[in-house]
Amino acid sequence: MTATTAVAMTAATERELLDLIVRPDGQEDLCLAIYRPSTGETRTTALITSVIAPERDERFVHGNVTVTGNYILRGLEVARDEGSGLILLHSHPDGHGWQAMSIADRDTEASYANLARELTGLPLVGMTLAVGDNTWSARHWNLGAGKKVDCIHCTNVRVVGDQFSVSWNDNLAPPPQETNRQIRTVSAWGSQSQANLARRRILVVGAGSVGLDIILRLAASGICNLTIMDFDIVEEHNLDRLIGAEPRDVRLQRPKIHVAHREAVRAATAANAKIETSDLSICEPAGLRLALDHDLIFSCVDRPWPRAVLNSLAYSDLIPVIDGGIAIDPFEDGTMRNATWRSHVIRPQRPCMNCNGQLDPADVIPDKQGLRDDPTYIAQETPSCETEGQNVAPLSVSVAASMLAQYTSFSVAPGGLGDPGPLRYSLSNHCLYRPSKSPQPHCPVEADEAVGDQHTNPADRHERAEQQRQHAASPGVRIRLLRWFDDRLNAVVP
Repeated sequence: MTATTAVAMTAATERELLDLIVRPDGQEDLCLAIYRPSTGETRTTALITSVIAPERDERFVHGNVTVTGNYILRGLEVARDEGSGLILLHSHPDGHGWQAMSIADRDTEASYANLARELTGLPLVGMTLAVGDNTWSARHWNLGAGKKVDCIHCTNVRVVGDQFSVSWNDNLAPPPQETNRQIRTVSAWGSQSQANLARRRILVVGAGSVGLDIILRLAASGICNLTIMDFDIVEEHNLDRLIGAEPRDVRLQRPKIHVAHREAVRAATAANAKIETSDLSICEPAGLRLALDHDLIFSCVDRPWPRAVLNSLAYSDLIPVIDGGIAIDPFEDGTMRNATWRSHVIRPQRPCMNCNGQLDPADVIPDKQGLRDDPTYIAQETPSCETEGQNVAPLSVSVAASMLAQYTSFSVAPGGLGDPGPLRYSLSNHCLYRPSKSPQPHCPVEADEAVGDQHTNPADRHERAEQQRQHAASPGVRIRLLRWFDDRLNAVVP
């Protein structure tokens, strides 16, 4: 059993729910919904897929609201037939913030929890809306049985739309204390936004030139829970772009995550920042499970297979992915013709990477087969998307800045605009473009919205990641000894 729980939904689903349970007369109301589980390494998230509106006489509004057994049974039948679970939602018209359950709320949900688990095989999920400030709260009834049935309260409820909105359970995820090192940051967007952003669990996939810069900026902004995923080792040709890496990291055959962790700890401004690392590949099932424990992901990879995995989970598991990349186009004599970089938020109601031209599905299989590492194969093809090719330090920071700007707009929504959609900047004429891409009605990736554990994500065994981990974990005796001295000399936490 996973340790924590959460709920996620799209903004379109939230609007449908609000129309049903927020009444103009100020009374409580309720409805049912269907969910599919998304199971990570330590967290299970209920992904709301559809709403079941009450029919006449299936609930009674009398200031408070009472649900009928017939309504619950109808909802359970629908959930069972769809291989899904049931959610019971109700409103607190005068509520503000995360809502504790009243005795009546607890008794009602507990009375149906055993039946829901028996008929659907999944726990009942209860949700409450505080209408006063539009804050959701939730719990999964997955503990005990019979009269001892009990719930695990969720850490958060996430709504993915033009803006990424998160309701927080302050008891499980208290707002971190602001520090003097964050005064300028807080002055930019206020304490409420800082409390929201700092509590998010963010994953950065790829600790190269772009990823490392993003990691440092997130740590400096006060993020408390940051995970860095990469399996590569620092090599000499990385030093012109991997700002913070040193020649000794090459000599000691340091993994990139070691450098990223070291620099992120130095940059962190949160009082108790938790910066974790993983040498898994997002392409591996274990790496995918770890990713599902996070609220938002930065995609800083340049290969088709990992981008396809991230592209898929953004829809199947409702975890927004901020992706970006750069292409440098040289003349035959080696001088620069142009450079372009792109950034976009991958999420429902936005085109996936296939549809916006940033990923060619035909490139995924060769990448899985290791052909992308074969120079003879690479020489026979032309990169199919703008994110492939070489990079330079002065421009990699532009990609990182563009992705971080997308993240800020998506999170804080200055002017109420939120996610601006895909953006492309051309260096040759210094113009910012908005590519006219839209979701495609028959896209198989976008059609898998909120399927959770029923997804068909292309994660699989990743031989190159296994080889790199083995190489990093088994250096010679001399390298191990030098690492030991270096760690203690520089007070680095492994």
